[in-house]
Amino acid sequence: QVQFVESGGGLVQPGGSLRLSCTASGNMFRHLDMDWYRQAPGKQRELIARVTKGGDPIYTEAVKGRFTISRDNGKDTVYLEMNNLKVEDTAVYYCGSMTIRAWGPGTEVTVSS
Repeated sequence: QVQFVESGGGLVQPGGSLRLSCTASGNMFRHLDMDWYRQAPGKQRELIARVTKGGDPIYTEAVKGRFTISRDNGKDTVYLEMNNLKVEDTAVYYCGSMTIRAWGPGTEVTVSS
């Protein structure tokens, strides 16, 4: 069974940057499309970025141009580089794969001055 663990969240000022990481256990990682989701307080969880098993990125409009998703199959890790952060990016960020319907426990990102 694959498990995911996110890291890299924290408190950052508007306009700042953070890099989230998500490492997978098991040996399925390279075969999975990987997603980053987020859930803001009082809102539903939303998909914000995906990197296919072939390495192609897909973004929602809310983060396009500011966030970059990437993966390192040698490290079983997917990354989310977040730049020009806004207050509305405050959320718990989760990584996972819809293919196997599994997600990590999340890492909290707070954007505040």
